[in-house]
Amino acid sequence: MKIAEVGNIIEFKDGRLQGIVEKVNENSVIVDLTIMENFHDLELEEKTVVNHKKYKILNKDLF
Repeated sequence: MKIAEVGNIIEFKDGRLQGIVEKVNENSVIVDLTIMENFHDLELEEKTVVNHKKYKILNKDLF
């Protein structure tokens, strides 16, 4: 299992959600969801926690 690093963009919830990793914990990452174009339409919190087993890394860095 490849663990994401700070700055990686990941997808989760079967590809329905994407975010940028802000912090890596032992079993999870904290993700900022505001990079999604439809973020405001989804009425979600700005950040969420995702278990390492539940995401896929899309690219190495946003910047």
